[in-house]
Amino acid sequence: MSQYFQIHVENPQKRYIDQAVEIVQNGGVIVYPTDSGYALGCHLGDKAALERICQIRQLDIKHHFTVICKDLAQASLYTRFETPVYRLLKTNTPGAYTFILKATKEVPKRLMHPRQKTIGIRIPDHNFARALLEALKEPMMTTTLILPDYLFPMTDPVEIRRRLEKQVDLVIDGGPGGTIPTTLIDLTDDVPHVIREGKGDLTPFF
Repeated sequence: MSQYFQIHVENPQKRYIDQAVEIVQNGGVIVYPTDSGYALGCHLGDKAALERICQIRQLDIKHHFTVICKDLAQASLYTRFETPVYRLLKTNTPGAYTFILKATKEVPKRLMHPRQKTIGIRIPDHNFARALLEALKEPMMTTTLILPDYLFPMTDPVEIRRRLEKQVDLVIDGGPGGTIPTTLIDLTDDVPHVIREGKGDLTPFF
């Protein structure tokens, strides 16, 4: 049975952050709140945890996964981008965006797009998510919590616990979650390409 923490969204309790870090480092799968809704997360290099997430969401291993980072400095270790892209990222992070960028060798191959060698990068604007990443001192692999029989992300942490208590190691209750996913933007070319319009404002990219 999974653990269940109720956090203060504005000032997350350190003891819960520390316990969540320990669970992730030990190969656990967690459900945690972000600025766009609830997500599944695990250690970036843990193949078994990734496979568990794929089973929960019934994802193909070719799914384009996302690396969630605490800031741009950390993201720069896992992606390659030129100065114009850096300026665009700096202006629009943290925020409800996922950016497709060329991956570096620091990203496990199983997380990259198999042909394009790209990865999604996310820098959330959410106190708990950022505090967790700060304490973890490394990114996590993440994906939106949309179950196979659902059209939208799950929003009720109590319902999430009921549905997934035997499949995840921790559910972090940060209150009701959102249903609008991040705005997904491909920055691998000279011109930004909007792949999915979501919560993040599109204005800076036109």
